[in-house]
Amino acid sequence: MRRVSIFGATGSVGVSTLDLIGREQGRYEVVALTANRDAQGLAAAALACGAQMAVVADPASYPALRDALAGSGISAAAGEDALVEAARAGADWTMASIVGCAGLRPTMAALEAGGTVALANKESLVSAGDLMMRTATASGATLLPVDSEHNAIFQCLAGSALDEVARIILTASGGPFRTRSQAEMAEMTPAQAVAHPNWSMGAKISVDSATMMNKGLELIEAAHLFPVGLDRIEILVHPQSVIHSMVEYRDCSTLAQLGSPDMRIPIAHALAWPDRIATPCQKLDLARIGRLDFEAPDEQRFPAIRLARAAASAGGAAPAVLNAANEVAVAAFLNCGIGFLDIAMIVEDVLNRYSAPTPLSIDDVLAVDAEARAVAGDVMERMTV
Repeated sequence: MRRVSIFGATGSVGVSTLDLIGREQGRYEVVALTANRDAQGLAAAALACGAQMAVVADPASYPALRDALAGSGISAAAGEDALVEAARAGADWTMASIVGCAGLRPTMAALEAGGTVALANKESLVSAGDLMMRTATASGATLLPVDSEHNAIFQCLAGSALDEVARIILTASGGPFRTRSQAEMAEMTPAQAVAHPNWSMGAKISVDSATMMNKGLELIEAAHLFPVGLDRIEILVHPQSVIHSMVEYRDCSTLAQLGSPDMRIPIAHALAWPDRIATPCQKLDLARIGRLDFEAPDEQRFPAIRLARAAASAGGAAPAVLNAANEVAVAAFLNCGIGFLDIAMIVEDVLNRYSAPTPLSIDDVLAVDAEARAVAGDVMERMTV
């Protein structure tokens, strides 16, 4: 029986992971579940799966969690230190799906513990990729990608040597505004930005998909997970979201991983790896789909890709600055404080205004993150003057 913990249990990835676990009775034992502040949702999930412990990041939510779990035998805790302790609680397999840099410390703690970490938190790897990869190597931890694109690449590689790879091709749906002009995108609302045509995702990642920053972050993530060199990692828009990514080998053969746009497929792969389990997902009907389209990304309309590649090339603290500025800008857009096109403009402005030495520790990464957020706040404040 595999002992599992799920960080971000009430989010879309966490809920999908619990759904799969519930379909495999007797195969998984749940050690810990965590959430940000949804105490009621977390308690319900912990009770349903018989978790040993439940942790909320927000201490203000602790009384509600404690009361909801009273008499159940499930321990309740709150705060960042409790998240880190939960990551060290003895799970064999940990789903790291806390959104944003908030997931960095618990993800690092899980890697230090030396188990298997299924990574659905791309922001941690973007901001602290070098540190995380070194930690995994030192502890002997296994890092499995859960993002559909990186999971697809992992499957296409199937243990092949990276020096046999000619290109890694990250596919992108293009998001809800793929065919919109810049003038049209300037008028787009948060509700329109989160209405992804293919995937069901949280608000932040949906906006990242609309700006295509999500693909830029995935480019940086891929560079850490599959170090073939940035010049051999490309992005290709594929609106149907059937091919999740491809690997071209030096003999000019190309392997692709296909599947329905359902996150339970890559989650199931990581959850059962190196085995496979059944999922309730829709099977592909290629005859019904009929066609698969591809196009190059338009970096004029979607400058986030250019910004991410530049940050990846610069290395050091630049990816952490990019990620922090983007998180601040996306949050402001979702709160109707800025326009859609302002997101990339703010990120570029922050990258031009703020540079920092290469982070050598998690504390350094978090300091860069905090300063970049402050600079992003200043940029937005000047925009409204």
